[in-house]
Amino acid sequence: MALPETILLLLASAAIRPEDIRESFARSSGPGGQNVNKVSTGVRLLHLPTQTSVHAQDARSQSVNRMAAYRRLVSAIAKKVQLAKNEKKAAREKERRQNRKRPHGLKRKILDGKKKRGNLKVMRRKPSDEI
Repeated sequence: MALPETILLLLASAAIRPEDIRESFARSSGPGGQNVNKVSTGVRLLHLPTQTSVHAQDARSQSVNRMAAYRRLVSAIAKKVQLAKNEKKAAREKERRQNRKRPHGLKRKILDGKKKRGNLKVMRRKPSDEI
C-alpha cells in the first residue's frame, strides 16, 4: 500500500525508512457503532530495527488512525534514540568522575582521618606489645 506524502515527510524528518515498518490493520473496539465492528479501522505499526510497536484505534476512520499511529511511532522512536544518547552520556560522565583525581584538600582530610584512626588503634594496644 502506497504511503501518503504527509506520512513520507514525517518519516523522512525522523530518518526512518518506510521499508522498515510493518503495517497491519484490525477491527477496533470501543465506541463507533457498526462501523468499527465491520471495518478494520485499528492500525498497528511495528518498526523492525528497534522492535517498537504502536497501535491506534482512536477514530472511526482508518486513515486518521493510520496518521496517528505514524505520529506515535516517530515519537516513540525519537524518545528511544534520545534515551540511548542520554545513557551513553551518563556513562561517559560517570567514568570521567570516577577517573578524576581527588582535590588536595580532600586528600589531606582523608589522610588526617586515617592517621587519627591509626593513633587510636595504637592507643588500644597492650603495654606488653611495645618493646
